[in-house]
Amino acid sequence: MEPWELRRAVEAGRATASELSLEVDEVVVIHDSDRVALRLLPCDVLARVAPAAQLADSEFEVEVARRLADVDAPVAELDPRVAPRVHVRDAFAVSLWTYYEPVGSEIAPADCADVFLRHHAALRRIDLDAPHFTERVASALREVNDRERSPELSDSDREFLSDTLGGLSARITVESAGEQLLHGEPHPGNLLNTRRGPLFIDLATCCRGPVEFDLAHAPEEVGEHYAGADQALIHRCRALNWAMFSAWRWRRDDQMPDRDHWRAAGLNHVRAALDRAGLG
Repeated sequence: MEPWELRRAVEAGRATASELSLEVDEVVVIHDSDRVALRLLPCDVLARVAPAAQLADSEFEVEVARRLADVDAPVAELDPRVAPRVHVRDAFAVSLWTYYEPVGSEIAPADCADVFLRHHAALRRIDLDAPHFTERVASALREVNDRERSPELSDSDREFLSDTLGGLSARITVESAGEQLLHGEPHPGNLLNTRRGPLFIDLATCCRGPVEFDLAHAPEEVGEHYAGADQALIHRCRALNWAMFSAWRWRRDDQMPDRDHWRAAGLNHVRAALDRAGLG
C-alpha cells in the first residue's frame, strides 16, 4: 500500500480490535502489499486489512477458515475471542485471526507433503461454492490481453503469456484425473511452521481443480512425496502458475515490492518451467 493508505489501514485494524474489547498498545506491520497483515499487541491478534473493494474476498476467506476449523484442517484459525466475521471500517475490510509465532526450522519435503495430504482430505469434507482454477486463469488473460491494463508489456511477451495461459489451462483441464477444493496458492510463504505444526494461511484463494495445481506451488520434492500425484501434470501446472504470476506483475496498478525485478524474473521462470515440462 501507499504510505498514506498503510497508515489508514493500521488505524482501521487498531480501532476495530479496540472496539471489540481487545487491548491494542502496539501495531507491528508483518506484511504489506495490496492488503496488510498486522500483529496487534498485547492482545496478540493478527489483523488482515484489505481495501473495501476486496470485501467479498475477505468474507470468502473467513467462511473458508470457519468451515475448515470444523474439520480440524491444518489452517490458521480466526481469533476465538470475537465473532467470525469481517468488519468494515474507513473503507477497509478487517478480519481478526489467531497469531502464531513462527518456528525457525524448515519444513522437510515429506512433512510438507503430509500436510498437503491432510489439507486436501479436510477440503474434501466441506461443501463450499468456490471458483474453478480456470476462472483465475481467465482473469490473468484479461490483464494480458488488454493493453490498457498492462501497457508496459511488450507485444512478443504479451503473445507468449497469452498463448501459455490459454494453452496450458485447456490442457490441464483435459488431462486432470479428478478435481476437488484446493487451497489455490499454497506456496511456501503461505505455509507457516508453528508450534502447532505447519499451518496454511491466506485462504481466500480457495478454488476447484486437480491437487497437482496446489502441489505446483510447492518445491518439487514435495510433489514427489505426495502419493498418487501426476508428476508431469505438476510440471505443467507449475508453468501455468508462473504464467499467472507474471501476468499479475505486468498490471498497471500492481503493488508487489520489487515489481520490476519480478516482471523479468517471472517471464524467465515461465520459460524454465515450460522447458522442465517438455513444452519449451
